Amino acid sequence: MPPLRLASLAFPVALFLAAARAGAQVPPEAPIDQLQALMAQGRASSESLTREALLRIRRIDAGAGGLHSVVETNPDALDIARTRDRERQAGSVRGPLHGIPVLVKDNIDTGDRMLTTAGSLALMGAPAREDAFLVRRLREAGAVLLGKTNISEWANIRSSHSSSGWSARGDQTVNPYGEGRNPCGSSSGTGAAVAAGLAVAGVGTETDGSIMCPSSVAGLVGIKPTVGLVSRSGIVPISQSQDTAGPMTRSVADAAVVLNVLAGADPRDAATRDAQVAPDYRAFLKADGLRGMRIGVARKRVTGYSTHTDRLYEQALRDLKRLGAELVDPADFGAIGEYDEDEMEVLLYELKDGLNRYLATRPGVPVRTLADVIAFNQRNADRELPFFGQELFEKAQAKGPLTDAAYVDASQKARRLAREGIDKPLREHKLDAIVAPTAGPAWLTDHVNGDAFLGSSSQPAAVAGYPAITVTMGQAEGLPVGLTFVGTAWSEGKLLQLAYAYEQGTRHRKPPALRPAHLLPLVR
Repeated sequence: MPPLRLASLAFPVALFLAAARAGAQVPPEAPIDQLQALMAQGRASSESLTREALLRIRRIDAGAGGLHSVVETNPDALDIARTRDRERQAGSVRGPLHGIPVLVKDNIDTGDRMLTTAGSLALMGAPAREDAFLVRRLREAGAVLLGKTNISEWANIRSSHSSSGWSARGDQTVNPYGEGRNPCGSSSGTGAAVAAGLAVAGVGTETDGSIMCPSSVAGLVGIKPTVGLVSRSGIVPISQSQDTAGPMTRSVADAAVVLNVLAGADPRDAATRDAQVAPDYRAFLKADGLRGMRIGVARKRVTGYSTHTDRLYEQALRDLKRLGAELVDPADFGAIGEYDEDEMEVLLYELKDGLNRYLATRPGVPVRTLADVIAFNQRNADRELPFFGQELFEKAQAKGPLTDAAYVDASQKARRLAREGIDKPLREHKLDAIVAPTAGPAWLTDHVNGDAFLGSSSQPAAVAGYPAITVTMGQAEGLPVGLTFVGTAWSEGKLLQLAYAYEQGTRHRKPPALRPAHLLPLVR
């Protein structure tokens, strides 16, 4: 495995000590609005926040025994932070993300000195030519792009026997909450890094569960937006039908700030043409936002797989009622479980088509097609295929064009059933949203048998292309578990309102202890 690129960490010990002193005045897990106030008062700076973040990456993440959540730090991060500070001193603040360190997943293009690899050695040759649309928006908003986070290689579409959080580039990401526990995926590094305080906020991507699950097991707030609210241009693709990017943060308020920046139409992504973007998602953050809301309770196929999760879910339902919501129980997702095979058929077809198109934009890397990637992995099996194979890649390569009847039929069926399965109960019960447990507690990482995944509720919103948000509903033996709110298309504002009121009324998030004992050897 190639070494981590941590060039920006090579500054003297005296500066490390200065960073530690500067960070001491910043409260742990301080939200974005508090950090902005501290910078406005001169009690912190973008440079001090960035130095502290780089220091934490060096102490907690890099090297043997680290979390392995960050595959590369930005060699320009400190220069960017200093520029943001000079702008502030000149009276120019770009917005709430001005000077805030942010991490992005390693399948999101950055047109700088950092690489974009989707965790694969096949893309290590050269950086992307330009920023992804969402990265450009982050830079324009004043964020400090701190680095790239580890990923379940190729966003977990290479094999059905994979270990989430493992990539040939970044090794195995460790969940900061438990001994040998898995971070889920595929936005594994983003979840672990933000939970461990390596950055203020992060951006993940999701096709089905890849924001929701790692946010849940890391005690974070994760937003899976309506497909088309956030541009996918410049993101290594799986599915044009289901791919999206979204915030992963420690609070609902921070998620709203990041979503404000990410959301918007991009001429290079046709799905964003009709995006219904709220003027300011922070306007939905109301402490009494659950009062009078009608919430449907999903149970079918989203409960019963974990006694710990079910216990926390029942308490969450009681809390929702206490906070003023009216529950309709049950109000299940329709047709759930009836389009599993159709979804996979769609993903395989769209993976081949989308990846071939994307790789054509990446000169300087040794692969140009999915077939090239498969061959590269075979030639480098000792590094790329040490624990699990690439049978999903091989199945995708065998698919034809998107004009095939098999693809068209599966796509239409899956999307129709998933959307009806959400819209019908919302309409019939006059609901504002449906809730479900996000996923079970983190399992033990096992490179012999792969993921011991119990269950989740991500599929209906993922296949429908509808929004969902997860927020912590408690801990099971110290391991966080999330509660998901699902709505119809473009209902992000309402979901933020519900999640914020629940978060403020329960305050379940607890930061990880980050004891050295949790970094135990994995089962290989």
